[in-house]
Amino acid sequence: MSKTDSNDKRLLTTATYGGGLSFDGDESAATADSYTQTQTKNSIWTVAALVVAGIVCLPLLSVIWLAFFPEENIWPHLYKTVLSTYVLNTIILMFGVAVGTLVIGTGCAWLVTHHEFPGRKLFNWALLLPFAVPAYVIAYVYTDLLEFAGPVQTLLRDAFGWQLASDYYFPSIRTLPGAIIMMVLVLYPYVYLLSRAAFLEQSASIAEAARSLGVSRRARIFKVAFPMARPAIVVGLSLVMMETLNDYGTVDYFAVRTLSAGLYDVWLGMNNLGGGAQIATLLLIFVMVLIGLEKSSRRNQQNFQPMSSRFRPTERSRLQKYWALGASTFCAIPVVLGFIIPAWVLCSYTISYFEESWNASFWQSALHSIGLSAVAAITAIAVGILLSYSKRLHPTRNVRWSVGLASLGYAVPGAVLAIGIIIPFAAFDNTVDALAERFFGVSTGLLLSGTVFALVFAYTVRFLAMAYGAINSSMQKISPHMDDAARSLGHSPGTILRKVHLPLVRGGILTAGLVVFVDCMKELPATLVLRPFNFDTLATQVYQFASDELLGQSAIYALLIVLVGLVPVILLSTRIDRSRELSDESRF
Repeated sequence: MSKTDSNDKRLLTTATYGGGLSFDGDESAATADSYTQTQTKNSIWTVAALVVAGIVCLPLLSVIWLAFFPEENIWPHLYKTVLSTYVLNTIILMFGVAVGTLVIGTGCAWLVTHHEFPGRKLFNWALLLPFAVPAYVIAYVYTDLLEFAGPVQTLLRDAFGWQLASDYYFPSIRTLPGAIIMMVLVLYPYVYLLSRAAFLEQSASIAEAARSLGVSRRARIFKVAFPMARPAIVVGLSLVMMETLNDYGTVDYFAVRTLSAGLYDVWLGMNNLGGGAQIATLLLIFVMVLIGLEKSSRRNQQNFQPMSSRFRPTERSRLQKYWALGASTFCAIPVVLGFIIPAWVLCSYTISYFEESWNASFWQSALHSIGLSAVAAITAIAVGILLSYSKRLHPTRNVRWSVGLASLGYAVPGAVLAIGIIIPFAAFDNTVDALAERFFGVSTGLLLSGTVFALVFAYTVRFLAMAYGAINSSMQKISPHMDDAARSLGHSPGTILRKVHLPLVRGGILTAGLVVFVDCMKELPATLVLRPFNFDTLATQVYQFASDELLGQSAIYALLIVLVGLVPVILLSTRIDRSRELSDESRF
């Protein structure tokens, strides 16, 4: 063993036991005390992580409990009447969106990764722009454009001399196929982003080996490249279908009766919280199936990764004439339909209705959204750091399971989360109010439910997975030897986190905060239910104006959401290019 290895081993042994390793009298006792103190401090972090995970999981447990023990069981009635419609529409919607995003996402990712054509460098990042547009916003925009009184049908009537709707056929956008198209236009970037990353990681040597074996070009694409990228593609599709399950604004506006819309109908329309919880539980089953499929797809992901020493980046082939034109058109269509047209419509309406919309209500809604999103982002970052560091200190099975459960919030639809929060919060408020009335003769009112705290809690649970993922990814890059060295110098876990880890993961913390902030700005389903009385955000104002067919007045609210959403898109595109450059440099 070399001297360096011997020193490293001695340092690791010393750090593990919290001091000098000795078996002589007082030194041995001191070492034991130091070891006990370190273990105690680590256990405190572990207990804190378990408590936080339990609190985060409380909404899900509440939904499941109420679903099995409702005050009034209307499940047989739902089963005989509307449940089949809800389930069928949900399945069709998810399947249609999955197919559309798969075709657009993987097709565009393959083109910009493997071919040169006019506009490729532009499309490389522009294809991410629809990320910034919420599905409900694009639904309102295209409804306004394509309805009978909209500019498209008006232009057709003027051009052909038609007078009435019965004089010609024009498909209605407010249908199930219309909802599928709207969601595809804004959700395909999930598949595009992950597919592109997977294609970039594939070595050119693999394609050359397949070609030397006589495999045709088409077979190399569909039997080699795409199967290797399958785990990443499935992850993207899982995210797309989870977002589809979460959507309420689009399906409600288009009058498509899915499980998400049905949950609100039963809960608020029929005033039956138990029935809403039962539909919410059915939604959770859909989510669990998607998570199971995603986990299964990643099980053998490492088997598809080439050895780094054999990696060679793929050289892009230049497309000629009609093929180049077709590739440019194929990549341009989702960008134009998913971002440019909605942005242009929102800008034009904002200018036309600026004096009417630029008022105290707009500023108040903007401040509410910014304030809530900022507080939720800070809270999610703090909890994400706690979970990530606890897992680093004590990576036992219980801690890993707790962290995994706490990260399920992003997969839970906002409507389900709203019910899960209302149940325990309302029970707490009623209990405290009853005790206060009994012992002090005063009513405490609503302390948790129907307050800003409930909204912040919902946002934190919903987007904690994103904060934890970004922070944990950065923290995993820190060598464990740094922790060992700091512990050998007598520093506590809290001091090590503050002085060592936090400065090193600032990039991950910034990314986590930014992404959570933007997603909170766009969140609609949970906000509609949990917001305090007469408390509006940008998302709820857009929904209310659009529901009243006042898209012009809602344009400035929607435009601000889109502009804020552009920030993570730009950051994401920059980081992808930078990480690719660093990866290429390290391999060569």
